[in-house]
Amino acid sequence: MIRRNRFCRLSLSEIVTILIAYHQSGMACFKYFYLDLCSNQEGLFQGLVHYDRFIKLIKTAFPALACLLKSLEGEKTEYLFIDSTPMAVCHNLRERQHKTFKGLAAKGKTSTGWFFGFKLHMIFNTKGEIIRLMITPGNVNDRTPVVDMMRGLMGKLIGDKGYLSKHLFQKLFEKGVTLITKIRKNMKNCLLEIQDKLMLMRRSFVETIFSSIKCLNTLIHHRHRCPINAFSYLFAGFINYQLRTDKPSLHSLFNLIP
Repeated sequence: MIRRNRFCRLSLSEIVTILIAYHQSGMACFKYFYLDLCSNQEGLFQGLVHYDRFIKLIKTAFPALACLLKSLEGEKTEYLFIDSTPMAVCHNLRERQHKTFKGLAAKGKTSTGWFFGFKLHMIFNTKGEIIRLMITPGNVNDRTPVVDMMRGLMGKLIGDKGYLSKHLFQKLFEKGVTLITKIRKNMKNCLLEIQDKLMLMRRSFVETIFSSIKCLNTLIHHRHRCPINAFSYLFAGFINYQLRTDKPSLHSLFNLIP
């Protein structure tokens, strides 16, 4: 069998640029975005290839996207926020028929209900920048990846009640991290410094970040047919967010705290 090894007219940087530009376009369908690019913006690139060919080339950009996202890691601040959000890969009724992420995705539950897919665990600083990112199956407990994600970091970590754990608190405290969460009604109250209490009251700022990332409907959808391509789209979306200048931020509030 003869395999063709044609030279690609698109460079790696152009492939990465197109993937990131898609998340800035506001279009919910990548195919329509790429076809519009071929029709109206062809002069911006050396030579756009057919849509099916470009889909196959996305795999080659995955390592570059991962390295670029790592290089855009946010600044480490005294206060850090941690939370997770679901990434459904298909409708719940099609869970048993799904094949693309078979063996990778799992069924999980959040406060909004059941889903089949992955969990995106993220740590943000007060400027709204992503510090750490981890992707796990949907059935993984939110507390499980915290220690690994906080490796090499020190400061105060703020999370919701889902991260409430005496064992996790002690484990993080030994590494120089103070875990701050709200307590349940049947638990004894504990005193907090005024700065810590103010930042805990602003924990919902994380939900604003998730909403701003997902608002364009380009980050999470059910049309993927290849895991590497899916994670390439995902990383490109996070890179686009890191490059934004209008990220939700608590930095101004943080400077007002005496």
